[in-house]
Amino acid sequence: MDRGLLLQYAIIALAVLASAWVVLKKQLPGTVRRLRGALVLWLLKPQRPARLQALGRRLAPPAGGGDDGCGGCGGCGPNPPRQH
Repeated sequence: MDRGLLLQYAIIALAVLASAWVVLKKQLPGTVRRLRGALVLWLLKPQRPARLQALGRRLAPPAGGGDDGCGGCGGCGPNPPRQH
């Protein structure tokens, strides 16, 4: 296989993976969150190299402390009443 064709296939594969990731994030956010959590836990095991642990810390969701008790974004509670 010639080098140009291999590069073309690699670029197309990256574009397909990126678009699949966007669709997953939009359509299945809970699944993406669970997959991300599982990947982070796997990367942060003590026997992993320091580079992988650093990557796991970077991929980990931010430690949030909302006043609603769930630690999330705070957007799932009731809406405040409208002011006229």
